[in-house]
Amino acid sequence: MSATTRDEHLSGNATGTGGGGVAFPAGPAVRPPAGPAGGTGVPEGARYRLPTRRGRRSRRGARPTIMLGTGRHARRLASVLLDHPEHGLAPIGFVDDGPPAEHTTGPASGRSPGRAPGRPAGRAPERMSDRPERFAAALREHRVRAVVVASAPVPGTDAPVLARIARDLGCEVFLAPEPGGLLADFLPPHDHVRGFPLLRMRPVPQARPSWRLKRLLDIAVALIGLLVTAPLLALCALAVRCEGGPGVLFRQSRVGLGGRRFQMLKLRTLHPSDPRESETRWSIAGDERVGRVGRLLRRTSLDELPQLWNVLRGDMSIVGPRPERPFFVDQFSRSLPHYASRHRVPAGITGWAQVHGLRGDTSIEDRARLDNHYIDGWTLRSDLKIIARTVGSVLRPSGG
Repeated sequence: MSATTRDEHLSGNATGTGGGGVAFPAGPAVRPPAGPAGGTGVPEGARYRLPTRRGRRSRRGARPTIMLGTGRHARRLASVLLDHPEHGLAPIGFVDDGPPAEHTTGPASGRSPGRAPGRPAGRAPERMSDRPERFAAALREHRVRAVVVASAPVPGTDAPVLARIARDLGCEVFLAPEPGGLLADFLPPHDHVRGFPLLRMRPVPQARPSWRLKRLLDIAVALIGLLVTAPLLALCALAVRCEGGPGVLFRQSRVGLGGRRFQMLKLRTLHPSDPRESETRWSIAGDERVGRVGRLLRRTSLDELPQLWNVLRGDMSIVGPRPERPFFVDQFSRSLPHYASRHRVPAGITGWAQVHGLRGDTSIEDRARLDNHYIDGWTLRSDLKIIARTVGSVLRPSGG
């Protein structure tokens, strides 16, 4: 960006990107900063550009960073990070996630909100669209490695969605509350950059070193489980065959990791009247068509044993959120904002919600909250704990 001044970048009048810069058209989601007279200072149809690769190389060692927020706090922090590349974060763009009223005019002095006091000209991050799909594309295109959430915690903003998109794409995500705010009082004193509090977002479970051990644990438990329970499984299958005729296995479409569908296996405890009933009926508790064998299998959870094969195939894990049918996933995702977040990890035979008694006709909101809590704080130790508690509950069936 050596040929363009800071003021030109902040006003949106930069004319060259030097090869490789990607332009984003101005629109409702991309609001330019106010000029001295309260206007935007941007010609109609202006385009906002990101710094060139050459500009990024001049800050060698610092990771390309996006600032999520365009207020005074975000710009002051960006200025500090640009002045001190030893902290490893080099802002190259801003994302405006707030309502228009928050970012339209500067302070009473007439200074643009993008210009920090005492900030020299010549280096300025640029704005980009905050539409999620374009945001994700920009992160990939410009090899962004970090995102700093520096916007005010206003309900209705896109900050949570964009922050999670960045995390899922492998970026480090930081929350930067304003100095002196209440949240800053809860952070350790060493979590700051030159007086600006900075809190690192938890990585996705798949990014943790022990995640690979989870799959090894799944394979080991599934193999041992199938070998140990093979005689019992064969006996259960024979009982199902005698009570209900051919077709001892029941296959049902369920939603797993990333929203992908798979065929989950169970021992059949009921012959549905048609495929539609199987897909859309919530519960068969109390259904007179369920025989004595079926009730026994359901009460002891022995009808779930074939899912060990799903685990070996990689469709499921031993521990994870219980998979649901697509019909109900669509319903719950519309009514519960965080329900779909359960699909961040593979579905499981048992889970944190199940060991807390949330099975059958229980609160879906409570299940989703506990499932997401399990995902956010996942450790291999938590899986082992859930497995142990599940075995204990199976050995002490309580009915249902």
